Amino acid sequence: MAKYAGLTNDPVERKQAHGNPSDWAQRSFSTEREARQWEKNMHDNGYQGAGGGEGWRYGYTYTITRSTVE
Repeated sequence: MAKYAGLTNDPVERKQAHGNPSDWAQRSFSTEREARQWEKNMHDNGYQGAGGGEGWRYGYTYTITRSTVE
């Protein structure tokens, strides 16, 4: 199964927007540089995601299933 990684400033809203994935995991960042590097590393390691959005304070991952929304 494919995995998704992204950044946001509102993890509650993003989780709902992605269909409330059961394996949702998140972490927080203190700098945008740290967050963008984490996102790049995740995408370089096979995670899907658009990248480059406005939010960066929280990183999140989940498994893409039929009930989730990318």
